Amino acid sequence: MPLSAFIGKGKATDGREAGSHAALQALEQAGRSPIVFGIIISSHNLPYNQVLSGAEALLGDIPLIGFTTSAEISSSGIDQRSVVIALITGTDVSARCEFWPGYAEDSRGVSQKMSQFFQPHQSNGTLLVVADGFHGDPKDICNALPAGSYTLAGCLAGGELRQARTYQSGGRQSGYGGLAAAFLSGKVATGIGMGNGWREVGAYFQITRVRGLWVRTLNNLPAAEAYAKWLGYQPREWSFPPLNEIVRLYPLGIEKGDGKDFLIRSPMRMESDGSLRMHTAVSEGDTAHLLVGNLENCLRSAERATLQALKSLGKARPVLAIVLPDISWQMLLETQPGAEIVAVQKELGTGVPMIGGYTFGQISNHNRNAEFYNQQIEVIIIGEVE
Repeated sequence: MPLSAFIGKGKATDGREAGSHAALQALEQAGRSPIVFGIIISSHNLPYNQVLSGAEALLGDIPLIGFTTSAEISSSGIDQRSVVIALITGTDVSARCEFWPGYAEDSRGVSQKMSQFFQPHQSNGTLLVVADGFHGDPKDICNALPAGSYTLAGCLAGGELRQARTYQSGGRQSGYGGLAAAFLSGKVATGIGMGNGWREVGAYFQITRVRGLWVRTLNNLPAAEAYAKWLGYQPREWSFPPLNEIVRLYPLGIEKGDGKDFLIRSPMRMESDGSLRMHTAVSEGDTAHLLVGNLENCLRSAERATLQALKSLGKARPVLAIVLPDISWQMLLETQPGAEIVAVQKELGTGVPMIGGYTFGQISNHNRNAEFYNQQIEVIIIGEVE
């Protein structure tokens, strides 16, 4: 039986009700086709354990991976306070899903456990990973995964900055501060495309003091003072809402020394002491350029990422698209919500179902080595090998 994908969406004030509505809608479309894998993406505003309870009561023990987000993506656009579920049906494909708690406290150790469990380098399959978006170091995931012919894709789960908590699920387990992963094998292929719409504006700094995940000073000035110098407002204003969250729109483009694109690193927030809290550590002495997003650049990047994913899929038939933009895209496109989804659909066509959500970062080995990305839109297309 050929692979197919079906999308269900549920919206309710009660998490269990939203989860069950999404699952029922997807199941009704799937009919009696054998389900091999499912993805569940839920609003961070809904209790995640309730969402899973409502969905799993109908879905049974099929392999599931899921996470929270600040806005949910489906073929009909974006929504909030909802649940979207994708079910993949067919034969000749198998899936395994697992969840590991404790990633927030020991991201290196938990990442190694995940790598040892799946041993992806021994297969040509696809490894999908979802990690906590606030705690842990995503570079530990990349360092734990060996090179190989498998495809790696995934993200840091999304949510609201003030809650500082994201949820993940794999198999029948779930929680916050964890790591979830799924491994697909058989007659399945995955294409990945990445893109961002942020460009330099002429301001650059030397990173002069770093402590762990915090950038303390730029050009020997507190980070808040350096940002205020170029972007306006008083330094103290950058340390409190709303500017301490809007700082996400102004990432650092770090020179890599090879003359190519910058290594983009996004601040999670500006702290009250004027330092930048990052998702992963950056190095003292590096030169960092201030980057600013542009709507037109983002939409073109979304189109290019989709074409890149289709190209890397090869001759496989597209079955499902998973779209994972950085949360900064949601912020930048606030006046035109979902514009990037329209751009993806323009290149993807209407025949391929879509699911996704806004994230705090992306993970991929589309350039051979496993890498962590910020500020990107990641388009993942799962296809069937004929």
